[in-house]
Amino acid sequence: MQELTHYINGEHVKGTSGRFADVYNPATGELQAKTPLASVAEIENAVAIAAAAQPAWAAVNPQRRARVMMKFVDLLNRDMDKLAEALSREHGKTLPDAAGDVQRGLEVVEYCIGAPQLLKGDYTDSAGPGIDMYSMRQALGVTAGITPFNFPAMIPMWMFAPAIVCGNAFILKPSERDPSVPMMLAELMEEAGLPKGILQVVNGDKEAVDAIINNDIIQSIGFVGSTPIAEYIYGNGCAAGKRVQCFGGAKNHMIIMPDADLDQAADALLGAGYGAAGERCMAISVALPVGEETADRLIAKLAPRVEALKVGPYTSGNDVDFGPVITAAAKQNILNLVQSGVDAGAKLVVDGRDFSLQGYEDGFFVGAHLFDNVTTDMDIYQKEIFGPVLSTVRTQSYEEALKIAMDHEYGNGIAIYTRDGDTARDFANRINVGMVGINVPIPVPLAYHTFGGWKKSVFGDLNQHGPDAFKFYTRTKTVTARWPSGIKEGGEFSIPVME
Repeated sequence: MQELTHYINGEHVKGTSGRFADVYNPATGELQAKTPLASVAEIENAVAIAAAAQPAWAAVNPQRRARVMMKFVDLLNRDMDKLAEALSREHGKTLPDAAGDVQRGLEVVEYCIGAPQLLKGDYTDSAGPGIDMYSMRQALGVTAGITPFNFPAMIPMWMFAPAIVCGNAFILKPSERDPSVPMMLAELMEEAGLPKGILQVVNGDKEAVDAIINNDIIQSIGFVGSTPIAEYIYGNGCAAGKRVQCFGGAKNHMIIMPDADLDQAADALLGAGYGAAGERCMAISVALPVGEETADRLIAKLAPRVEALKVGPYTSGNDVDFGPVITAAAKQNILNLVQSGVDAGAKLVVDGRDFSLQGYEDGFFVGAHLFDNVTTDMDIYQKEIFGPVLSTVRTQSYEEALKIAMDHEYGNGIAIYTRDGDTARDFANRINVGMVGINVPIPVPLAYHTFGGWKKSVFGDLNQHGPDAFKFYTRTKTVTARWPSGIKEGGEFSIPVME
């Protein structure tokens, strides 16, 4: 069995804590590796190395830092297949989906190449008599990110690329369930020209998380994961005086209006609901058809599509629709929630509970499920399932559908399918959700916009990537300068004001 490492100061370093987490192949259920879980001392060592390396990196001009990102993009494209295969082996995603994971991270790196422009400050000459005023953006120092299992390439790059191009050092604690790709990314960053010690990968569990929170040198923390942990990190990180942005759970809805193209809507729900086995924070897990006729027609179109989905390992080829979920525990949690829906009276139109794949009986595969007649008091509606389960909540009007979506505690993403521009415009203006799709099922913004939800899906006032990332990973310093113009006057003892 392979023993994985940390990646510290440009080298693979064995763990010293004596504690390990199991890394499985989700398709076979086979234990394929163990990854070390860092102690407080190991976190402190990585932070000390980063702190020593960071000032010299911050002194490198933004254009040269951006050139490292340029080279990193080339290397990501060069190793795309290698990265996708490693990602699929530990996560279970299909190869095209794994490549998409890398690609969406790469796009943020491409945006970061614009750092020389994005880091420019403001300047005002003659703000007062002989006084000029200017601002500059400066790096925070050592920053950290705690990333989830479901996007082991994309989300780390969403964090470390802007942090590093701004002149910071970065400590990455990836998910212990699929840690190999983050370490591969760190190696590629150094091959691209990043100095050793600027990007370090430390594997760990709650002990490592708490060590990051409590370390006085670390200036900021980024997190993506469940809402309870997001609340924990945000509360404790802010109390420790750090800048913190935490992204939590989701329950994403799609409203289907009577005038919608139902074939288009059904296809969109298929990909958005079941892609990556539903293990996406932007997955659509609730369909809200408006009107009984719309609901009946939608279910009639969805059911055969869901039944025809091909579930299998990434090695079965690119025509597989989705693979296994990440762990046996995740599989059992999904099946428990499905059973709770049945027990609560929801209609299980497509039942995937008995799904089994010949030759992969020990894998963590979950069949596709489609529910109808779900009500908002059921656990399958209230909770984030994070599995291939789509719930249909029938509504009688647009206003009812809108209210249901707005009343949910999560507010990550939402979509509406309609041909009516007035409805779409009203929806976009009124909905209390951070990312909105109009005839777009998974409205993840491109890299030059920002990603972030509302309500209990986010903790912090700045989103990920786009312009917000450059605000989050820098501090603004404003300088007021006055140079004597030949006559030196005496001291002033009242507060200065502009005349």
